[in-house]
Amino acid sequence: MVDNLAINQLVVITGMSGAGKTVVVQCFEDLGYFCVDNLPPTLLPEFLNTMKNNSDHNRMAVVMDLRGRDFFEQVTPVLEGLQNSSSFNMQILFLDADNETLVKRYKETRRAHPLSPNDLLLKGIEQERKLLTDLKEMAESVYNTSNLSPKELREKVVSQFSSGKEKGFQIFVTSFGYKHGIPIDADLAFDVRFLPNPFYLKELRPQTGLDEPVSSYVMQSEIAQTFTEKLVDMLDFVVPLYEKEGKSQLVIAIGCTGGQHRSVTIAEILQKHFSGNYATHITHRDIMKKKLTLHE
Repeated sequence: MVDNLAINQLVVITGMSGAGKTVVVQCFEDLGYFCVDNLPPTLLPEFLNTMKNNSDHNRMAVVMDLRGRDFFEQVTPVLEGLQNSSSFNMQILFLDADNETLVKRYKETRRAHPLSPNDLLLKGIEQERKLLTDLKEMAESVYNTSNLSPKELREKVVSQFSSGKEKGFQIFVTSFGYKHGIPIDADLAFDVRFLPNPFYLKELRPQTGLDEPVSSYVMQSEIAQTFTEKLVDMLDFVVPLYEKEGKSQLVIAIGCTGGQHRSVTIAEILQKHFSGNYATHITHRDIMKKKLTLHE
């Protein structure tokens, strides 16, 4: 018995092994769903009760498949009991693929089928298909992934299950100092150490690129203006392509020697440029580090 829940939506992801459940659950995570993989069916009602007072997770997705072995025998009666609940909306998403595609995928990953670890691969696939017949008939949505690329599968999930309120594609701009190392999460990194350096002006040295005198000094040169114009033009071209490819975020790193002056100035320009069209965040990783040298 499941008490009154704060959960609005529950998606049960199931289906054939090798049909794309990993791609799908990752997509649900990107959509903001609270996701649980390989949950034994008998634990689902108790788990939902545990989450009932958590208003931060009112959309959930759980993966239940034959990896649960003996536990999986209870999946049909458990889901039938929850389908009649008026407390939340439950949908079963069943992933399928033809035998030839599943065999090919298993051959590529060199993994054994859970039902035939010591037998022919096709035998395990056919046995699994029979065991999942009733569950497939219960499903509100059935995706045949035989001819879908991972990108196309993600697009299909987003089209059906997105609330339209997700943050969507995000841009993270960060400034850094090369003397402190390149950010390991950067997708694109640009070196601006060739720009005029405020460090060598005594009155500007203690300031940062957030201060108008520093940013004006950096951007007064024709080199800085031309570089920034060309950089923005290139990013305007490639950013939509990253979004179209299915990335959920893009990290753009701008580096100078110490991460206080030039990189901060250019990063601020990029943040202002993209904030009109994208959810854009900015971080100045090394702006407060004071370990400067004459080679800054």
